[in-house]
Amino acid sequence: MSNSLTVCVDASIVVRFVLSQDDAAIKQLWKSWFAREVRLVAPTLLYYEVTNGLYQQQKGGLLSPKFVRAALEVVLAFPVELVGEASLHQRARELAAHFKLSATYDAHYLALAERMGIDLYTADVRLVNALLPFKVDRVKLAQG
Repeated sequence: MSNSLTVCVDASIVVRFVLSQDDAAIKQLWKSWFAREVRLVAPTLLYYEVTNGLYQQQKGGLLSPKFVRAALEVVLAFPVELVGEASLHQRARELAAHFKLSATYDAHYLALAERMGIDLYTADVRLVNALLPFKVDRVKLAQG
């Protein structure tokens, strides 16, 4: 059962939103979600991954601490509902093994999307390519 008013978002699409000021496609996607009052959900690890992604860019000299602080404030104000059901961890492990993923992080988003019968939006081309042989149709690549 698919619910078109709820989507799962992963850390890559959130980071891309705050880092890509000139990315019209990603901005339009988020704008359309907000305008249609789409319910956004993610596993509880979302903010850990976003924080780490921004910090890694800061550590590499690509972003200033001031920018990262402001970006995190924006992200933490997003209306994303975090889901922390214990059963997601077991399913994420199963999905990671099935799809031969290198870690279970992405699989947590997949497990949540599967459980809720919704699409997962990502900006992670690597993830989408890893899933191509398996014909996973609920994963949508945010293109820009």
